[in-house]
Amino acid sequence: MKADVDYYELLEVERSCDDATLKASYRKLAMRWHPDKNPGDRDAEARFKAISHAYEILKDPQKRSAYDRYGHAAFQGGGGAGPQDFGGFSDIFENIFGEFMGGGRNRRNGPQRGADLRHDLEVSFEDAFTGSEAEFTIDVAVTCDSCLGSGGKPGAKMQTCGTCQGRGQVRMQNGMFIVERTCPQCHGAGSKISDPCETCHGEGRVERRKTLKVAIPRGVDDGTRIRLAREGEAGPRGGEPGDLYIFVHMKPHSLWKREGTTLFAAVPLSFVTAALGGEISIPGLDREPVDIKIPAGTQTGRQFRVRGRGFPALNGHGTGDLVVQVDLETPAKMSPRQKELLEEFRSIETGQSSCPKSTGFFDRIKSAIEGLTD
Repeated sequence: MKADVDYYELLEVERSCDDATLKASYRKLAMRWHPDKNPGDRDAEARFKAISHAYEILKDPQKRSAYDRYGHAAFQGGGGAGPQDFGGFSDIFENIFGEFMGGGRNRRNGPQRGADLRHDLEVSFEDAFTGSEAEFTIDVAVTCDSCLGSGGKPGAKMQTCGTCQGRGQVRMQNGMFIVERTCPQCHGAGSKISDPCETCHGEGRVERRKTLKVAIPRGVDDGTRIRLAREGEAGPRGGEPGDLYIFVHMKPHSLWKREGTTLFAAVPLSFVTAALGGEISIPGLDREPVDIKIPAGTQTGRQFRVRGRGFPALNGHGTGDLVVQVDLETPAKMSPRQKELLEEFRSIETGQSSCPKSTGFFDRIKSAIEGLTD
């Protein structure tokens, strides 16, 4: 293979390709031309080394920029690693899959950051509306008080881990692949303590139940995430703690429903008020009454919007609306006098003028029947 072949041509990509496209093409070609898949094929080995070298140049933004401007001349005289610098398949495997395995050889030894934690918290409708403070308990790894997170007794020293030789990782052969994983002895630190703490057994942290408080801001919704910095698990051997993420879940309410900042309520309405008109009053979530004027002839299902009486926005800017839907309620029991008055009302109904929907409906039924008999 020619030494001056274009790197983009080698990797079968356009010069304008992004990093993801470049990596995907390299991964495909590396698998195809690797010597383990083509034993004894010198051409395949040469091609594999060439595409590996091309990828090493183009994956680096500065080297790629230099190559785009000056071509191969940018790396003459020791400006870049040549194909002969290719190591083994494990190196290529790390380049391709390293981010799925904790960063491959770029993994940092020493104290590691603790894990982030999640806690699900139920909040009442009223607390979400007004804002509140919630208290809860979690079981979490905290810094050991006996050794102050060092993991060792006073005077203990750090020793290079004999299992991973200080790398923090061990390699395992799996067919043609060499897979790296965190060292089971030092847990990725690359070193061990000569005289471990008896309380935490060298871990630098212990499990403990902890009580925490979190401020619930006004306007939180179902699924809102609240971050408590450094309240997650303590890192092993003095590593900084992770974060705790609170996921809010709103309890359902018997009267109210919510969509964003819009508040909904279904309210029963007597048929007399619906027919004659009037005013109803319901208590708001802010404990102030909400008065709604009902015009004469209101039908069931009609909605009334009250501006600014809904849920507050989470960011503190503005408040949504309240939407009240009235559902007509027919009396289940009536006195003789009430029945008498209704009978009188029925006897003097004027048909379409009083109930246009009913009259129109039955007129359409009558026309449909007459059309069938013609």
